[in-house]
Amino acid sequence: MKIDPGSTANFMIAHHLLTDVVVPRPIAWVSTEDEHGVFNLAPFSCYGLICAKPAVVGIGIGTNRYGQKKDTCRNIEFSKEFVINIVDENLAEAMNQTSAPYPREVSEFKEVKLTSVKADLVKAPMVLESPINMECRVLQVIEFGEFPSIQNFFIGEVLRVHIKDELWDGKNVDMAKLKPIGRLGGEGDRYTRTRDVFLMERPEIA
Repeated sequence: MKIDPGSTANFMIAHHLLTDVVVPRPIAWVSTEDEHGVFNLAPFSCYGLICAKPAVVGIGIGTNRYGQKKDTCRNIEFSKEFVINIVDENLAEAMNQTSAPYPREVSEFKEVKLTSVKADLVKAPMVLESPINMECRVLQVIEFGEFPSIQNFFIGEVLRVHIKDELWDGKNVDMAKLKPIGRLGGEGDRYTRTRDVFLMERPEIA
């Protein structure tokens, strides 16, 4: 079978196809602050590393089912800043709860009983319960698609990383202790743990 996503009339078919193929996806649990000082927190899995030096990441944020910009998108456009909080197994339920469509004036931190912590370099708050937080500032925004399915891709520079001492040995993050989760496709909202790890040495060519 061959499928051309760009020529598919039904947007959701293309959406399900690509989210089923690009797996597992890391989760960016993004915290922001709006112009009234309300803290927002929401998860996004169109997310990845772009560059290590400079440290740059990218997050894709689509419109809601009514074609309106999501709170996170509007907040980042306003402040040009955000924080990415890493989701481990202990935070899975809380992360999922923050994906609910709360009204704009409601803070997910309060609804899910999470602790907001002041960041060092950006105004957006950090999630205290998260094992790793990355303070980011927007470098560029790219818009894709047409109404009502518009996607804004935010390219952000990572200014500072906060990581629990027991996870960092000075060179690597201890994945066995971190226990991050990822997003899968398929029927329903599926996620995956990262406990089943195997090693393969990179080959050398003489």
